[in-house]
Amino acid sequence: MLGFDFDNAFVREMPGDPETGPRVRQVEGALWSAVDPTPVAAPRLLAHSAEMASRLGISEEHIASPGFARVFAGNELLPGMQPFASNYGGHQFGHWAGQLGDGRAISLGEVVNAAGERWELQLKGAGPTPYSRTADGRAVLRSSIREFLCSEAMHHLGVPTTRALSLVGTGEMVVRDMFYDGHPAPEPGAIVCRVAPSFLRFGNFELPASRGNTALLRQLADFCIRRDFPHLGGAGEALYGQWFREICEHTAVMVAHWMRVGFVHGVMNTDNMSVLGLTIDYGPYGWIDNFDPDWTPNTTDAQRKRYRFGQQASVAYWNLGRLAGALSPLFDGVEALQAGLQAYVDTFNAADRDNIARKLGLAECRDDDVGLMQALQTLLRDGEVDMTLFFRALADFKPIGFEPASFESGTSAHGLFADAFYDDAKRIATAPAFDDWFAIYARRLREDGSDENGPAATHRRNRMRAANPRYVLRNYLAQQAIDRASQGDPEGVKELLDVMRRPYDDQPGREAFAAKRPDWARSRAGCSMLSCSS
Repeated sequence: MLGFDFDNAFVREMPGDPETGPRVRQVEGALWSAVDPTPVAAPRLLAHSAEMASRLGISEEHIASPGFARVFAGNELLPGMQPFASNYGGHQFGHWAGQLGDGRAISLGEVVNAAGERWELQLKGAGPTPYSRTADGRAVLRSSIREFLCSEAMHHLGVPTTRALSLVGTGEMVVRDMFYDGHPAPEPGAIVCRVAPSFLRFGNFELPASRGNTALLRQLADFCIRRDFPHLGGAGEALYGQWFREICEHTAVMVAHWMRVGFVHGVMNTDNMSVLGLTIDYGPYGWIDNFDPDWTPNTTDAQRKRYRFGQQASVAYWNLGRLAGALSPLFDGVEALQAGLQAYVDTFNAADRDNIARKLGLAECRDDDVGLMQALQTLLRDGEVDMTLFFRALADFKPIGFEPASFESGTSAHGLFADAFYDDAKRIATAPAFDDWFAIYARRLREDGSDENGPAATHRRNRMRAANPRYVLRNYLAQQAIDRASQGDPEGVKELLDVMRRPYDDQPGREAFAAKRPDWARSRAGCSMLSCSS
């Protein structure tokens, strides 16, 4: 039997709902509700993260046992597990939505591993909870594969994120209206076990604040600081101010990483924002293929584009403003909260400048380099250029001997960027402007002392390759793995997970996973935009 050391601090120390079970209800004065996962018909392990299993002290022998699939499908509980669903609210698409809560996620408990790390285990798709509203609490295979793969892919990219331990098929069908067009259909069901030091969100604090329950708000804030920010010192407003500032700084670092790798969250509601600055709730996410700051992967957001790629930093700031409003009853004034919000701006700007230096291979980001990057991004948008392919190839650009006026022919910079364009006419149209940009860039690299073959050039290339991934989890790649798994073959999921374990390394024989989006995937369901049910 799996042996975990459970220390369920949240359930032990925070007030719970006196009613148990999944009956849908408004839960007042409590932060969680006790509810058991609903067993499934035929649990089958489809994939797992070897890294996360090792972190939790789970052996491969345990993973291969039938008991592992039963536990992480919710059919069996281990000693020490105390399943619960968390109660929170949130702003959705800019509007207060009231109580939301874990509608299909059930936490099993908090494990403390051999290294003393605390990890909360949570099953997504484990059945109805008091917060399910009209839903069934289940998850389909396609959305579960996407969450499982992206959680681990983001970790290996160096992006702060929740993790995934396992993907279990349920042997049951789940009915979903994938396109919200009145045509629901049955799909295979699955459950992801996701893992994080904490799943507390901005919305956990917004809900008691919205109800005027300052005592509960303070109790939760004190608990969060004690458990999740134990390094902070002091008391009262000074402590709360330090805490809010760290939340702001962690959020800024997370979003800057999103921008570095081209990730679009797709649904940055405040209930999908972690107080630890972890990427959480992988729904209609996507990676930028052709660079477009106005692109969003979320069909629900197709008109307003509130959560588009280029607006993520601004939305995060807005969300932090909502959190500041919720926490304001803990402060006599607004100075500490304003300081925290300013810390977000300062931290993001610093991280953004670091991204510019690393992605362009510069020793530092000067003020003019910000404009250099902005000019490049305009060209990438106008030329319909693949972001990942372009920046990866840029590491091999040689500033010595660069000859302008040859980009149009495809020979400039040794043809490094020919495969990055999606539209040949746009490649030709933007060629002169690209030549001008490369001439400026070449001079800038020479100012850094980056010649063709010397140690400075080697350092530059290594620095750029460590910032610009070769492999990202493009939506069409995930969809191909989903298609195979839906036919009963999960090997595509495992292979894609293995590729994403080393996203910055060239992997001979796996070049197909680094290719730009094929034409057939431009508008196919699941390969470009997705709904919130995805």
